[in-house]
Parts: sequence; structure tokens; C-alpha cells
Amino acid sequence: MKVEEIDVNGQIGRIGKILDEREKKRGILIQTLQQIQSALGYLPEESVRQLSQKLKLSMSEIFSVASFYRMFYFKPRGKKIVKVCLGTACYVRGSKKVLNALEQEFNIKNGETTEDLALTLETVGCVGCCGLAPVTTINENVLGEITGSGKLRGIIQSIREK
Repeated sequence: MKVEEIDVNGQIGRIGKILDEREKKRGILIQTLQQIQSALGYLPEESVRQLSQKLKLSMSEIFSVASFYRMFYFKPRGKKIVKVCLGTACYVRGSKKVLNALEQEFNIKNGETTEDLALTLETVGCVGCCGLAPVTTINENVLGEITGSGKLRGIIQSIREK
């Protein structure tokens, strides 16, 4: 069969008929979860319960989809999201020391949030700024060449600022 012979509009029409209401609801699930998380900062169980009732999808279905993606969070996160790059270039240039110092300073481990919700500490595989290694981000701000203790103290101070 030649490409010119394919009736694209007919195919789309048939697919639309094949999809049932349940599949259409699944189609809007990720976008709806993103909207909830954008508004609340995470996906509280009560919000997922309400969404489950609204879309007539089980809680386990919704949690299964949401937990598949790393972009969704089920616990409140800090106002400042600090990510330490552990990619090869950063690791070789000392990012593990940066991570250890931040864990010790704020008394949390990788993946945890401070009790006052001021900070969430995470690691990433690569920020994409290898020439600035080691790199850490605070929210969307990239901080590179964190090699001296003075620069690290400055980062800690900027994290502590409200």
C-alpha cells in the first residue's frame, strides 16, 4: 500500500469511535494531575480522591500513572528546591561533597524536605552544564564551580534567605 492511499481522516475517525469514555478520561489524566500539582505544589490524597470520583477512575489507577512519572510528588515540597548534580563531570569535581555538606547543614537526606517546608534536597543525573562542574540548582538558578568552601557557604546562606 502506498502512503497516498492511506485515508488519515478515516483512520482518526475510526480511532475516535474505538476509544471509549474511560480511555478518553485517561487521556486527560496527566494534564489534570499537572494542574492540581501546579496549584497545590504536590498531589494530596484528598485531591486524588476527588479526581478519582470525577473521572470515575480508581485511586490505584491514578496513583499508578502519577507514580510512573518523576514529575509528580505526593508530599509537600520546599519553597526552595535544591538539586545537586551527580553526573560524571560534577561527581569527579566534588559534587558528592556539596551534597554531604547540604545534608549535614539542613539535617535532611537526598529526597527529603525540611520540616518548615523551606527546602527540598534532591540529586539529578545531569544539569547539562558540565563545563561549570560541580553544579547545583536552587529552583531555576544554576550555580556552578562550587569548588571552594567560601562558595559553598554562600550557597547555604542563599538557601537560608527567605
